[in-house]
Amino acid sequence: MYETTHSDGKSLGRIEYTVWSEVFICPSCSGENVFLDAEKVSYEGQRDRIRCSSCGAEARKEEMALAQTQFLEDGHVQWRPKRVPVSIAYKFGSKVFEKKPDQTDLDVLRRIEELELPSAFPHVSFRSSKTFNEGRMRTTNTRNTRSIFLPRAAHALAKLWALAERESDKKLRVNLLYSIEQAIISMSIFNRYRPTGYSQFGQHLTGVFYVGSQHAECTPWYILEGKFGRVEKAFQSFRTTYGNAIVGAGSSMALTCPDNIIDYVFVDPPFGFNIFYADLNKIVEAWHQVISDVDGEAVIDDYSGKDIRVYQRLIKGCFSEFFRVLKPGRWMTVVFSNSQAKVWNAIQVALQEAGFVVAEVTTLDKKQGSFKQVTSTNAVKQDLVISAYKPNGGLEQRLAERGAAPESAWDFVQTHLRQLSVAKSKNGMLEFVVERDPRRIYDRMIAWFVRHDVPVPLSTEEFLDGLRSRFPERDGMVFLPEQIPEYDRKRAQSAQPPQMEMFVADERSAIDWLTDFLRKRPSTYQEVHPEFTAQLGAGWKKHETRPELSALLEDNFLRYDGSADVPSQIHNYLSTNYHDLRNLEKSEPRLKAKAKDRWFVPDPNKAQDLEKKREKALLKEFEEYRNTFGRKLKEFRLEVLRAGFKAAWANKDYQTIVSIANKVPEDALQEDERLLFWYDSALTRTGG
Repeated sequence: MYETTHSDGKSLGRIEYTVWSEVFICPSCSGENVFLDAEKVSYEGQRDRIRCSSCGAEARKEEMALAQTQFLEDGHVQWRPKRVPVSIAYKFGSKVFEKKPDQTDLDVLRRIEELELPSAFPHVSFRSSKTFNEGRMRTTNTRNTRSIFLPRAAHALAKLWALAERESDKKLRVNLLYSIEQAIISMSIFNRYRPTGYSQFGQHLTGVFYVGSQHAECTPWYILEGKFGRVEKAFQSFRTTYGNAIVGAGSSMALTCPDNIIDYVFVDPPFGFNIFYADLNKIVEAWHQVISDVDGEAVIDDYSGKDIRVYQRLIKGCFSEFFRVLKPGRWMTVVFSNSQAKVWNAIQVALQEAGFVVAEVTTLDKKQGSFKQVTSTNAVKQDLVISAYKPNGGLEQRLAERGAAPESAWDFVQTHLRQLSVAKSKNGMLEFVVERDPRRIYDRMIAWFVRHDVPVPLSTEEFLDGLRSRFPERDGMVFLPEQIPEYDRKRAQSAQPPQMEMFVADERSAIDWLTDFLRKRPSTYQEVHPEFTAQLGAGWKKHETRPELSALLEDNFLRYDGSADVPSQIHNYLSTNYHDLRNLEKSEPRLKAKAKDRWFVPDPNKAQDLEKKREKALLKEFEEYRNTFGRKLKEFRLEVLRAGFKAAWANKDYQTIVSIANKVPEDALQEDERLLFWYDSALTRTGG
């Protein structure tokens, strides 16, 4: 099966690999073109085009139909891509030669194709999940184990597998099967032909199933000769030592450890729909005749009925087990990567519902990107590293004793700030520590109280005001007093302060942007408007109502009317930026005239009054949402939903949260971490 005639016409050489090519149909003349032999035409800024060997017309590969061959399988007519051998690499003596297949080679391949597959060859269908129904798997009709091996490779691999299984020595049998299974993917059609590759086996794309238009059909010894030697060498010196580690296999939702025993957890969970691990294992598992139960696999897969909700529930079950076995005060690291906000929020909500508190999110550059990271313009290029901790038992106990008291909130903040990085730098520059942002700390505090079924004791403004009075702030970040010297020392070594990037995507971020803008530059409506409008770009959430600037200013800020003395914030800005207004009293008419109608950020005492007024208006609009019967909300204000959910939670009106959430489009709900957390918590309490 793996011999070919040498150039002398008499001697036989041993085949190393055979190169196969798909055949494409010209859309102009219906002529066949062997992909590897076809003339490629390049144009600057465009993908290569194929010039038809029959009519000379040019077309991109995607514009050409895939030639097919039909055959009978289990009494049904099936089809597969037409593949033709175009080159054979063979060894004669100690040298490797290359040749075009001759008639004898073609006759051998034809006779092999007519043979029945041996009983050792597995027959497993792959039609049950997304991996096998999209991309090149679908367009090449790659549907089962038969369709991923050319006939010669199928016979050879089945023979090797059967011989290994008949080995009577158990240890040797296991090692043989282990070695042979390393060749399974390299002998399948997933093994691409790469003319510039050092070798032609192991050329499949990792983390995905992809059928290339050019395939290197490798012989068993080309793959295994060196591997057998390396495996033998490795196991000759390998000795097991008991007592240092426990290795187990099983579901992360049912660990066999006692409570509070583990010092540290590192987990690299499935990234939603990025990689389907069970699918990737299925081909090798088919040879062992043991197929993984995928019901508990935490992936998003429409074909198996797993949406984002199922994924989040499964991930939460795993995180809850990790929380149970982890010692109080200890840490868990989660590596994660997905470009969709709803998947990212599902992970964060699952973490918080399990009891963890997120302390830091950083990037991990693995240098070598995955197939999707390299080829997709929407893929996240780096993985995220989430550092989360299990709160110590003292914090839990004090919350149980105090309940919904403001002291409980400040106790949480005190504990949480101690866990956060004091300073982060990249390329010698200080970075903004997002978890030290006041509103992010507020979100973490809310999640902490909701998770423990305790009413949140402080409003947003009460919390932010208390935060400012209790804890020092530097560059927009909150610290413990004892952390300030370390931050100031590192800040003095940096050329510039860390910058917080502000993206305006909804009403809350619009208010934050205005707060930052007006604090630096108290302005009139006419001055703010062009700057604000420029921020409302393509990043705006599609279901979020776009607010009027006048309404945002009226509800959240103060405007100087020119009657009283000029407020300090405006006075400082004008005296700094206008030479003729320096050293003037706050009652000076010229200063008052310049300050008139400027909007500015209210001081904390007046901010609380504004917050109460604004919350009352938000809850009134929330009632309108509640009274909207029988239809989804196409547009809404996230701030209204947040205020309404918070009020309903305080009143233990969980059903209102669930019913309103069901009116919100699923993707909008999934893309807001705080709403998703309220909703999930309410579902748990209503038995949903």
